[in-house]
Amino acid sequence: LTVSKGGTVTMDCNLGTVTDDSARWYKQVPGGVPQFVLRFYHGWSSPRYGTGFSSSRFTSNHQSKSDYRLIINTVEVGDSAVYYCKTWDSSADEFVSQ
Repeated sequence: LTVSKGGTVTMDCNLGTVTDDSARWYKQVPGGVPQFVLRFYHGWSSPRYGTGFSSSRFTSNHQSKSDYRLIINTVEVGDSAVYYCKTWDSSADEFVSQ
């Protein structure tokens, strides 16, 4: 996924059969540990943010109870990373990610 500096990028996440939990997004740069970006639930009006991430550039929305989107505005070089989404699967009693 490539975007120009200053642009907007979107990433989608489908939680599969999980429809009653939030999507948690993480950013990981090569050689680094995953950083918590935000958590969003379809019943919330706005996301909960990790340290260093704010609503001015990072946000999320949902298309359904299992389809979520991470949106990064005014993209910077430092945003280059692998982004993961994760949720809690209560039926399996474990976290699942993609």
